[in-house]
Amino acid sequence: MSTVLSTPYRLEFSVEVPGTPEQVWHAIATARGLSAWFLPTRLEEREGGVLHFSMGEDMGSDGRVTAWDPPRRLEYEEDWAALMGKEPDELSPMTSEFVVEARSGGTCVVHVTTSGFGTGAAWEEEWWTDMGVQWMPSFDALRLYLTHFAGQEAAQLEASATHSADADTVWEALRGSASVGEVGSDVQVRGLNGTVQRVDERQVLILLTGPVPGMLTLYAFDAGERTGIAGVRAHLFSADAPEYVRREQGACEAWLGGLTVRA
Repeated sequence: MSTVLSTPYRLEFSVEVPGTPEQVWHAIATARGLSAWFLPTRLEEREGGVLHFSMGEDMGSDGRVTAWDPPRRLEYEEDWAALMGKEPDELSPMTSEFVVEARSGGTCVVHVTTSGFGTGAAWEEEWWTDMGVQWMPSFDALRLYLTHFAGQEAAQLEASATHSADADTVWEALRGSASVGEVGSDVQVRGLNGTVQRVDERQVLILLTGPVPGMLTLYAFDAGERTGIAGVRAHLFSADAPEYVRREQGACEAWLGGLTVRA
C-alpha cells in the first residue's frame, strides 16, 4: 500500500544580487556557475536534463530539470526519497524554483521556492528546518560571487571531520580555532586573509582577499546523537587556486580532525 503524502513543506525567500539577468542566470542555471558558489554540480542545461549535486565522497542528490526559460525561470526536481535512503513512495520529489526579476540600477532579485510532501514524521520537519538554516545563507555566497567573481570558474576545497560531541560544542571549537569574530572583522584561516561577511548559528561566511581570493564557509552540524561534524568549504578564484587546493586538502582535514572539542 502506498504511503499517504499529506504534509506539505515549503521554503521561500528572495535575494537581491548585482548583475544582468544573463549573468545571474549563468550563476544559478549552469554547472560552472552553481559549482562556483554552491556545490560541485553536473547539469544538462535544458528541460528534461539531469542534474547532480555532490555533497562529498559517495554522497549527492540527483534530479532533473522540469522547467527551463532562460534567463528568467529555472525549476528542477530532486529525488528526496533516494537522498534520505527511503523507498520511492515514502516522500515526494523535492521541487526548487528560481525566478530572476530584473531591477533598475544593475541588480536582479532571485526568488527561490523549495517544496515537497511527506508523511508528517518528526524527522521531516526537523530536516526542512535544518535545510533552511543551511540553504538560505548560501545565497550570500551567490551575492559575493556575482559582486567579485562573476563568470569565473572556482577551484573548490571541501573538508570535514566527525567528533563525538553535539554540533554546538563542535562549532565552538571550530570558531575558536579559527579566531572568527563578528561581521566586518578581519580574519586569517590557514594562511588565507579575509573579512567576515555573515555569522549564523553554526556557520560563518568569509570573503577572502589573499593570497588566494575567494569565499570560505566554516560550519558545523549534527549527524546523530552526540555526533557533530565540523566542515570547511572554499570557492577559490585565481591561477594558483587549484595548486592551493591540492596542497592544503589533507592539511585542512587534519586541522578539523584535531580540533580540541570538549564533549
